[in-house]
Amino acid sequence: DVFGVPLAIEGLMAFFLEATFVGLFFFGWNKLSRVKHLMCTWLLALGTNLSALWILVANGWMQNPVGAYFNYQTMRMEVSSFYDILFNPVAQAKFVHTISAGYVTGAMFVLSISAYFLLRGRHKAFAQRSMTVAVSFGLASALSVVVLGDESGYVANANQKMKLAVIEAMWHTDEAPAGLTLIGIPDDKTLTTRYAINIPFVLGIIATRSFNTPLPGIFELIDEGKLRIHEGMKAYAALSQLQIDPQNAQAKAEFEKYGQYLGYGLLVKRYTENVTDATEEQIDKAAHDLKPKVIPMFFSFRVMVGCGFYFILLFAVGFYLSVRHKLHTTTWYHRMAFYSLPLPWVAAELGWVVAEYGRQPWAVQGILPTFMGSSSVSAANVWTSIAGFVLFYTVLAVVELYLMVKYIRLGPDVLHTSH
Repeated sequence: DVFGVPLAIEGLMAFFLEATFVGLFFFGWNKLSRVKHLMCTWLLALGTNLSALWILVANGWMQNPVGAYFNYQTMRMEVSSFYDILFNPVAQAKFVHTISAGYVTGAMFVLSISAYFLLRGRHKAFAQRSMTVAVSFGLASALSVVVLGDESGYVANANQKMKLAVIEAMWHTDEAPAGLTLIGIPDDKTLTTRYAINIPFVLGIIATRSFNTPLPGIFELIDEGKLRIHEGMKAYAALSQLQIDPQNAQAKAEFEKYGQYLGYGLLVKRYTENVTDATEEQIDKAAHDLKPKVIPMFFSFRVMVGCGFYFILLFAVGFYLSVRHKLHTTTWYHRMAFYSLPLPWVAAELGWVVAEYGRQPWAVQGILPTFMGSSSVSAANVWTSIAGFVLFYTVLAVVELYLMVKYIRLGPDVLHTSH
């Protein structure tokens, strides 16, 4: 079971580590020595990072399903190389990029709350030390996010070319090296990007690491998808024969030849139950499903990247002011830092929109279409579950925000300790 293995390891290796030390971290402040509490802090951080690693290994496999094969006898994906799953290039790029984004979020939180204290003239010594650490750590983390985001673009071009084409609203293949669209307004009707401002060569260099490798456009990828759907239909026909007669040598050979495209054949099931007899019109519709909507992807990516460069600027200015010994007295910077508090969450959520919506129509890239990934449950069960989750997490969010605001207002004095 491919997906269950990394999540099981996450539960055993990371979840219990976090669950153990989070209590010691919060309730051991006045009961543990400084060294012991510091050890608890680092072990909690280690558990959090390990948790992210294994979750993103699982998610990375959904984006780039390596190290596994489809067993037509059990009708499921099974592990062939755990090493390939763990060191999946997409998983590794997602891990370092996501973790760096988490570090930026933490640094921004510390910076913003420190700025709040300085603006109110409270807990100055505490806020000044915290702000100095935040701008230094935040600058390193923000630079890391952008650099590692570049790596994400490179690995996306290897196995998710449509995602990259939609992000750039690249309707047709450009001459290599392709330019980067800085901003514009994609138009699905005219299949153009109006008012586009392009930076020559940049996208080609980021996505291919070369000057002579072209990047396929949306419609070229749709045409390629049609060919894969035809081959997937052959795989589906062979699979149907193997379900009747598992020893059918001709069907085995046919499935081994076309089995990698089975997922593309399954795309047709959205329009007909009889996949092998699908019409060209139905195949054309399935091929166009390979393209997510351009506008949400185009603007989500640009807002996310814009936030990323803003963080670099914000932390760099703070670092410069710190070097000049002006960080703690520059009021306009404190206001700027305070009002920037929600931006890392905005950037992170948009990043997940790009990652998850951008791989549509796939639940598992090239293997399992999203519309086939649902369980056989009634609509009433689905709505009940959704309502329960929304209610539960809304209550948690309200409680968390209340406690957070309460203890921010109280400040470090709430610890009742001199250290």
